[in-house]
Amino acid sequence: MKKIVAVTSCPTGIAHTYMASESLEEAAKKMDLEMKVETQGSVGVENELNDQDIKDADAVIIAADTTVSKDRFTGKYIVEVAVADAIDDAEALINQALKGAEEGKETEVDSNLYSQVSDEKSKRKEKRQGPYKHLMTGVSFMLPFVVAGGLSIALSFVFGINAAEQEGSLAAALMQIGGSSAFALMVPILAGYIAFSIADRPGIAPGMIGGMLASSIGAGFLGGIIAGFLAGYITQWLKEHIKLPKNLQGLMPVLVLPFLSSLIIGLLMIYLIGPPVKGIMSGLEAWLQGMTDANAVFLGLILGAMMAFDMGGPVNKAAYTFGVGLLGSKIYGPMAAIMAAGMTPPLGLALATTLFKNRFTRQEIEAGKPAWFMGISFITEGAIPFAAADPIRVIPSIMTGSAVTGALSMLFGVGLKAPHGGIFVLPIPNVVTNLGLYALAIVAGTVITAFMLRVLKPKLEE
Repeated sequence: MKKIVAVTSCPTGIAHTYMASESLEEAAKKMDLEMKVETQGSVGVENELNDQDIKDADAVIIAADTTVSKDRFTGKYIVEVAVADAIDDAEALINQALKGAEEGKETEVDSNLYSQVSDEKSKRKEKRQGPYKHLMTGVSFMLPFVVAGGLSIALSFVFGINAAEQEGSLAAALMQIGGSSAFALMVPILAGYIAFSIADRPGIAPGMIGGMLASSIGAGFLGGIIAGFLAGYITQWLKEHIKLPKNLQGLMPVLVLPFLSSLIIGLLMIYLIGPPVKGIMSGLEAWLQGMTDANAVFLGLILGAMMAFDMGGPVNKAAYTFGVGLLGSKIYGPMAAIMAAGMTPPLGLALATTLFKNRFTRQEIEAGKPAWFMGISFITEGAIPFAAADPIRVIPSIMTGSAVTGALSMLFGVGLKAPHGGIFVLPIPNVVTNLGLYALAIVAGTVITAFMLRVLKPKLEE
């Protein structure tokens, strides 16, 4: 039996979303097809499509007047129409989907490094569960604000380290875009989308309000994370326990849930959670700003090893989130160590495949060429295929190189004001302090990684 999966969604998320779903299901029954429809309505996602549903489907129909992410449908034939089209003629849509799927069955498989990295990232995303999944959802939505804001701030430094203090100047405008706007949204976005991951759309407003309060109170990114989780779980609990008559259900997502959960999370942040978390953040900032050389080296060593341990996994993301969170407090040392240590694994592997070819397969030697670019671009995931093929030797090697890089970066007192971009942001004036020593730290870690691989990996003939 043929199987179709579908997603329906309208702007209000009340009537047309469910009318389209019903129309598609009835048409599929008439045509003797298996159909599963996910509705993205006012109360969130219902009848959610899981990985197996999508894998088994012959085609996908998206009937929506809102933006629906297509990332999870990669490789499937998709028919994308307005929600009204599914209500008016569902049979024609289903026939169109089946015909398109038949015509596009032959697909080309690309086995280069980039596709291997992309596949591995997709698998990791599928495995995310529970609090980690919710945190990573918040981080993924926050990152564009951090990167755009950080690079805008970095560009303002081109005109001089204090140029933004001159009102009306281009430097001041760039600082306003990056610091006063993008960075100001960082914690609210993080909290809002943690709550969204837990409670769907009704969680966004209380999450963002909790995050904004965390920022204004001084509880920082740690307060934002706490606010996001609390807002999400409180909203979800209210959604499950408040029962209104059917004709009043439309009030739940736009009035009842946002108001009650925002009120609860707001009062908790102001009176109970905010003050102690502010104290923790102030203590952390004071410790980081007053670190001795020994403490700085140790922190850099730990952050560097974390960046290489799982190459984009939860440990890597925890280190990166820590560095990003400190940028808002104008603490730039950890971010420098983190980015340098994240560049080192692909660079070390690329160098090893160049110098010690008899330790690698032909495919790995070819993969080493794009690994150069992934490394200088701060894409740590470029090391994943090598680590997957030989984890016992590769992971200790890249962790050692990244730990050395992170430790040296902190020892040299390097500061980095941009949260991403690899070597492409380094030439911007005043973005990096001690640029020459920073480059030395990256080179040192790269060379150590390569020679660790030379020692640990046997020759292929052995």
